[in-house]
Amino acid sequence: MITDTEIRTSGLRILTENLGPVEAERFISLIQREPFDYTEWQRDLFEGKSIEEISEAAMKLRKNQSSS
Repeated sequence: MITDTEIRTSGLRILTENLGPVEAERFISLIQREPFDYTEWQRDLFEGKSIEEISEAAMKLRKNQSSS
């Protein structure tokens, strides 16, 4: 298991790499300002998608990120 500090560092790095510093900061502000239920968000995000569709999308994203 990784530490909380490692999770925060990794999360900020991922946000910054994918959104840029300004948009990453906006994302963090939005999360802090609004009540946020991660479990509900994930349920809504993947609603109506099969495990295969989710897996395929994840593999495609990973492939695109590793080729960048």
